[in-house]
Amino acid sequence: MLVKSKKAEEHVKDLEETFSVLRKYKLKLNPAKCAFGVQGGRFLGFMVTQRGIEANPLKIKAIIDMKAPTCLNEAQRLTGRIAALSRFISKSAEKSLPFFKTLRKAKTFEWGIPCQLAFEE
Repeated sequence: MLVKSKKAEEHVKDLEETFSVLRKYKLKLNPAKCAFGVQGGRFLGFMVTQRGIEANPLKIKAIIDMKAPTCLNEAQRLTGRIAALSRFISKSAEKSLPFFKTLRKAKTFEWGIPCQLAFEE
């Protein structure tokens, strides 16, 4: 659970409202897993900052460091990683279309020129 406020003064009020709802439904939090007053950090695989939700740099680095796929499993791994970051990539579906077309013809693996160009982009 994440409670984010626009201003520091509002944060205590927002926390009180959240705790009120938790009490109402008799839900308990694990104190060891709670962090208060944090400016930003990783949450559910994303980076939460004052600006909002951003892509996790580790996930971006994993894609950048990948070599061009040589088999079907590697192509599937690539499309999975791209799908996980799709909300942060403009025109993600359009850019990754060659990969999905390759997977659609899954009988034989062919990493063609369109795939290589899209991969390098």
